[in-house]
Amino acid sequence: MSLIDIRKRSLSIETIYHEGGPPPATPLRLAAACAVIHNPYAGRYEPDLMPFMAELRSLGTLLATELVEVLGRDKVEVYSKAAIVGVNGELEHGAVWHEAGGWAMRDVLGEPKAIVPSAKAVAATGYRLMVPLHYIHAAYVRSHYNAMEVGIQDAPRPNEILFALVMGTGGRVHARLGGLAKEQVSVHDGQR
Repeated sequence: MSLIDIRKRSLSIETIYHEGGPPPATPLRLAAACAVIHNPYAGRYEPDLMPFMAELRSLGTLLATELVEVLGRDKVEVYSKAAIVGVNGELEHGAVWHEAGGWAMRDVLGEPKAIVPSAKAVAATGYRLMVPLHYIHAAYVRSHYNAMEVGIQDAPRPNEILFALVMGTGGRVHARLGGLAKEQVSVHDGQR
């Protein structure tokens, strides 16, 4: 029996044309794919979450593939992941997404080098979560530090979890604060 029972999914896309300055040649696109599932461990302590984490890889692949189809695989420059656990669950039920969601995005994107940032919370229905974003090939590319809000009005219910993956096509519009530029990233910069 599957541990993944999806109640609903959502896809949100933002297109940023400018931030008060001159419009870029290509607008920035950010997208979040979310899935709301039943929490199989709501209301009880489960010592072994590894089977759940392993099974969530398929959900991660589904969401990552959807984002790549919307944005274009070769255009994705930033990524992140998030989980909002309903109040009958625990934070560790969202932490399973670190491996499952991160693995899926790396697999679909061709093994980028940088860690996948994340955010998670245990919260009431309708909670919105700001998810940090950064460059997929090196964590310290300052121009690509950004965030996107995720959430669904009727989720997660107390016995649910909302899992999200976020990708975008570039750094902040009008980024001009120096630091390591994406063009300067070398093979050893993946984690710096």
